[in-house]
Amino acid sequence: MTSPRGAQAALPYSSPLPAPRPHLGHALASEWTKVVSVRSTLWTLGSLVLTVVGIGLLFVVQTDDRDYDQISFVTPALFGLLIGQIAVMVLGVLTISSEHATGLARTTFTAAPDRYRVLTAKYLVFSVTAFLMTGAAVFVIGVAARITHSGAAAGRHGTSEWLGALAGSLYVTLLGVLALAVGALVRHSAGAIAVMLGLVTLPPVIGAMLSMWQAMASVGRAVIQHNAPVALMQLFGLPTGDEAAVAPSALSHMVLIVLVAGAAVTASYVSVGRRDV
Repeated sequence: MTSPRGAQAALPYSSPLPAPRPHLGHALASEWTKVVSVRSTLWTLGSLVLTVVGIGLLFVVQTDDRDYDQISFVTPALFGLLIGQIAVMVLGVLTISSEHATGLARTTFTAAPDRYRVLTAKYLVFSVTAFLMTGAAVFVIGVAARITHSGAAAGRHGTSEWLGALAGSLYVTLLGVLALAVGALVRHSAGAIAVMLGLVTLPPVIGAMLSMWQAMASVGRAVIQHNAPVALMQLFGLPTGDEAAVAPSALSHMVLIVLVAGAAVTASYVSVGRRDV
């Protein structure tokens, strides 16, 4: 005969507190809390805004209306963004690599065993934050240039240049997404940042070296035309040099970064799902 105490022990435990089924919204809230509560976010995004706005305003002040007959109003933002993109990539790496460095990844995956949901939340929170901050900094410079140099000598300007600025902001955001994926694969902040700096800065150098070798000249020209600095220059309406050469379209730059970032993101999902931490 079972005792009353034994019968109570056999009953399933029921928590008096509500226990809703976890979903993506919970993961998004958790990742947003992490992003806004660490100093690296403030420093990286702050340096992005200060660089883009500071250098952009300096360029706007030292130009006149006639200069904008050849360039768009958002072009001054490019010069700061060529440096500021590094801050976006660093933030992308730190979004995940810092958790592995401090051991917080174990706590995160213990509290949320669905690793794919956690990684998806990281990508979404980072992408939205990086795109909004980049786009806002670029928009400030574009408006400042338009207000300061809106005379007849500046020529006609359409909405296409603002769409190009949005595409450029998206391009930089995708570079950050690529950095986050590399951080998930490498799981080391310094190593992942070094990889991203190499991916952004080395192609123009490698392309120039290959162009001097006759057998690889065509490959060298392709590398020179398809890299991050050239893509941003084209998206922001800055002439890229020899007008006689057939420049790749802005769409081709976007397709290339989407393919590269997409492949890295896919690899990060496979890696995070297979590794122990």
